[in-house]
Amino acid sequence: MRSTIPDKLRRGPAAAVVVTLAACAALSACGAGEDREESADAARNTVGVTDDTIKVGGHFPLTGVAAPGYSEIPTGHQAYFDYVNANGGVNGRQIEWVVKDDAYNPTNTSSVTNELVLQDEIFGMVGGLGTPTHGAVIDFLNDEEVPDLFVSSGSRQWGETPEDYPSTFGWQPDYVIEGKVIGQYIAENLPNAKVGLFLQDDDLGADGEAGVRQFIDDQVVETVHYTPGNTDVAPQIAKLQAAGVDLVVGFNVPSYTALSQLVALKTGFSPQWIYSNVGSDPNLVGSLLANFSEGAVDGGAGMLDGVITTEYMPGADAPEDPWVQLWQKVWDEHGQDGELTNYRIYGMAEAYTFVQALQAAGEDLTREGIVAALEEVGADFEGPGFGPFRYSADSHLGLSGLQVVQLKGGAGEPLTPVLVTDLGDAEIEEDDSAAGDAPPESGIPEVDAVD
Repeated sequence: MRSTIPDKLRRGPAAAVVVTLAACAALSACGAGEDREESADAARNTVGVTDDTIKVGGHFPLTGVAAPGYSEIPTGHQAYFDYVNANGGVNGRQIEWVVKDDAYNPTNTSSVTNELVLQDEIFGMVGGLGTPTHGAVIDFLNDEEVPDLFVSSGSRQWGETPEDYPSTFGWQPDYVIEGKVIGQYIAENLPNAKVGLFLQDDDLGADGEAGVRQFIDDQVVETVHYTPGNTDVAPQIAKLQAAGVDLVVGFNVPSYTALSQLVALKTGFSPQWIYSNVGSDPNLVGSLLANFSEGAVDGGAGMLDGVITTEYMPGADAPEDPWVQLWQKVWDEHGQDGELTNYRIYGMAEAYTFVQALQAAGEDLTREGIVAALEEVGADFEGPGFGPFRYSADSHLGLSGLQVVQLKGGAGEPLTPVLVTDLGDAEIEEDDSAAGDAPPESGIPEVDAVD
């Protein structure tokens, strides 16, 4: 944090400087130097926190190619924070939410993150979105010791090595374990398929591929990549088609699901499609298809009927689920324009986890304290996720559970039970620990502060 000492107090007479230095030396000998260091640490740790407020921020693509869908996520955060604030806040503090638009451009992400940390003086970053975008600021946030919580991306870099990034925590299942679950499903149910991989050219694609290949490396006959921002994917789809691929696994964002489907429709390419969760929202992809085709394709959620994907928490297609009922109540009371969507649910669920982290960190909130609390008790946090979090001193990875589903009429029909796993050679196991879970009646979590 930059010094706030006025210039006039830095330019005293030489004699005053000598006296001051001598006094400082004497005080240091008595331990005052340590006191000053502790004071500086305390000031840094309480940036963004007052007796009445906690200021946090996030970077999201409010405009640009990734804005459809993703721009709705921070509105979910805002609605849930407003709900908590209306019910007294956390330890008497109101949550202030500052959102900056980075247009899914890493250069912009660096700029707006600097603004959030150095000008807006946020306590922490919550839900910063995107693999290439957040990757541009993870070093800065950790160098500044800013809590970097619940990155809206499944890259394993957010939690695999806490020794490198001690302030950063993932939230959703990482793409490696999602790839493992998808790969196992293919190996067990489609063992003769000729598999092609359609991948975003960054950790989203690389991590997903690593997980898939643990189970079906010998079935993969072609791999293609796209660069975010380049909307011409015809060469990639043509390459998959020429290789005789009859099953495509895509680790990509929603706009590229729509683009790949549009090209496939034009060329008559009709494999079985499996898209990662991040790119498979049927309502959004349907609307994007209608937009990209300039009306030639009607769109609608049914455009992805038959597509296989994964789910890790209930979505808007499960209105009877108690968690979805809570999110609907929150949205009805505090939401902005528009309806409750899966992206808004995602934002609310992240916000719910953040409130638990604040509660665990206690009334004397510090940056160091919230990180320590997550490591100590974060694995026990409750929420809508199908599997437990993996938070500890050795792992800052997020949710561990996924379910393979097939889309029909805009809803996912389960093909597997909930499956939990971890990186590397960890087994994939069935898990029903979250079955029947419901939020507290108040809609606000109750977590004891860490001693």
